[in-house]
Amino acid sequence: MTKDDGIWNHCTNSAIRRTARRLGQFYDEIISQSGLKSTQFSLMSQISLSGEPSLKTLADALIMDLSALGHTLKPLIRDGLVELVADDKDRRVKRARLTAVGQKKHATALAMWRDAQGRFDQTFGSEESARLRQTLAAISSMDLGAKTQPEK
Repeated sequence: MTKDDGIWNHCTNSAIRRTARRLGQFYDEIISQSGLKSTQFSLMSQISLSGEPSLKTLADALIMDLSALGHTLKPLIRDGLVELVADDKDRRVKRARLTAVGQKKHATALAMWRDAQGRFDQTFGSEESARLRQTLAAISSMDLGAKTQPEK
């Protein structure tokens, strides 16, 4: 590694985080016209896709811990876009669902996301974009054994 190199040329984590920031800025710029951040749109999309997922199921799908999910859900609940409801079989389990207002907001943002996705695919290439998503999906499902190792 030389002084002029960026760390992202040598560290996968840094490269992915740098790229995620750049893509986040790009998608946010387009999706923000709906009043949502791209992270909020992604969360609402996962809720929509999953129906009425439990918070645990939703957190697992998004690879988030429950406290981070709760933090991300708060403004969506406050704004009446998402509501939490008790599970029919186990009242201790909370499920997330889009409200009617949330469904409408999500539909508006979805059109904007399609525009952003189309621009990215056009610039990066549709096949390359699909391969990138497949690679990232494979990485996100890997067990990397990242638990802290005990000292020897």
